[in-house]
Amino acid sequence: MSEKFVTPLISASIGATDFQVSLSDGEHEWFADEPSTHGGADTGPTPHSLLLSSLGACTSITLKMYAKHKAWPLEAVHVTLTLDTTPEGTVIDRQILLTGELDTTQRERLLQIANACPVHKILSGTIMIHSGLTPA
Repeated sequence: MSEKFVTPLISASIGATDFQVSLSDGEHEWFADEPSTHGGADTGPTPHSLLLSSLGACTSITLKMYAKHKAWPLEAVHVTLTLDTTPEGTVIDRQILLTGELDTTQRERLLQIANACPVHKILSGTIMIHSGLTPA
């Protein structure tokens, strides 16, 4: 049976400030923006950076949780991500630095677990986006 995960409602609004988007999940608030070189005010990360941030955060949390459950000596996780979009498709490169006295088997298992993090599964699976207009 597949597990169903529903995220909190995210609200994104743009007003008078060009390209600055206010984001909220009802509990936290943050901004997305474009750099000044693209007409924005650079008050927050770009939408692409936010997407990569989600994968980096999920990877880090998943690995830390797994290592803690196994009582493995994982001290820190550092994930770097890049995104390259070409006519053939989009490639995300994720490099993971694991700090701690881990043996080769533990390190390889953590790489497998990274590939099983929920956001990785979403991004590597089929994605459908349903769009509609709501009345003003």
